[in-house]
Amino acid sequence: MNISQKIGFFVLVAALGISCEVDYRSEAVGGLGKAVVVMDSTKMESATAEAIRQTYGKGIPTLLSLEPRFDLRFREFKNNDQLDRIKRSRNLIIAAPINDSTNTAKWVRALLNDEVEEQVQNGEAFAFPLNDKWYKDQWAIILTAPTDSALAEQINNSETQLVDRLLEKEFKRWKGEIYDRGEQVELEDSLWDNHGWKIRVQHDWEPILDTTYTKDGEEMHFMRMNRLLPKNRRWFWIWWKDGVEDISYLDEDWINARRDSLTKKWIEGTRDSSYVATEYRRPVKTTSFEMNGNLTHESRGVWRMTHDAMGGPFVSFTVYDEQVKRLYMLGYLQFAPKFDKRRFVRQFRVMLRTFQSDSTWKENRTEQ
Repeated sequence: MNISQKIGFFVLVAALGISCEVDYRSEAVGGLGKAVVVMDSTKMESATAEAIRQTYGKGIPTLLSLEPRFDLRFREFKNNDQLDRIKRSRNLIIAAPINDSTNTAKWVRALLNDEVEEQVQNGEAFAFPLNDKWYKDQWAIILTAPTDSALAEQINNSETQLVDRLLEKEFKRWKGEIYDRGEQVELEDSLWDNHGWKIRVQHDWEPILDTTYTKDGEEMHFMRMNRLLPKNRRWFWIWWKDGVEDISYLDEDWINARRDSLTKKWIEGTRDSSYVATEYRRPVKTTSFEMNGNLTHESRGVWRMTHDAMGGPFVSFTVYDEQVKRLYMLGYLQFAPKFDKRRFVRQFRVMLRTFQSDSTWKENRTEQ
């Protein structure tokens, strides 16, 4: 059984049965980007504790400063009152070797049935999600194995899967946080009707550029929106091109080069000849996935303003809609030197995931 199978297995055996009826329970407490790790104080320097710090608490290299993926707070409990307070946590990681005699290990054994415990002893599963177990909007996971070293190895080997599961939950929370305060539905509908794509737009973003231009004899399109606050500037941009039959050339180098050419042309600074460029002295990370049936490449890194001291994080998507042979590149930039950057990048990643391409665009244009 490989790692993904192990993680998939416990969804069936350990997911808790919350009914579809209205949930009147209180919501879990804790800020976005934070997680409580339940572990006996004598184990907080163990191999398991270090593995958790190197996965959930690992520094994010694509930010200006090495902010952790999650702010971790290690907690132990010695009585039911302390345990009840811990149970209220919004993000909760419960970690202990299953054979230990600590309070956390005893709690783990109480939460898992005999069949699941046997799977742990045999090394067939080690991670068990407990979504909304004690409170609404709660994400929790049990991490356990026969020994400390075995558990640390499992956690390290499953870094991406474990962290992505918590990020998925955080993205859902951020979506509510972002759009509950207001949304420009009419603008979104206009983008869909006039351009064949849309993205959810917060209430205070302002379109400032919408143009069609020709480069090397090919027609291309570019649009930009700004959200300018006194100490927090943000930019959204999107480029698209029709009639793209082949994307075999599309790799990380092409994405970086195209993004740089677009920001150089369309996102200029206030000083003469200044423009936004990727800061390649910092890591630039590109990953690929499928979104709404379309191949999507997500790139994250740091930008700088040439001939100026400005800089900040960026996130960009490169999306290919094969149905209409259209290639998109879109992204967000932020400049806010007095603020932590992790929260803004996660907002950008959530907003980009609301992007949709109209796969019937060509058909609709023909009919009109």
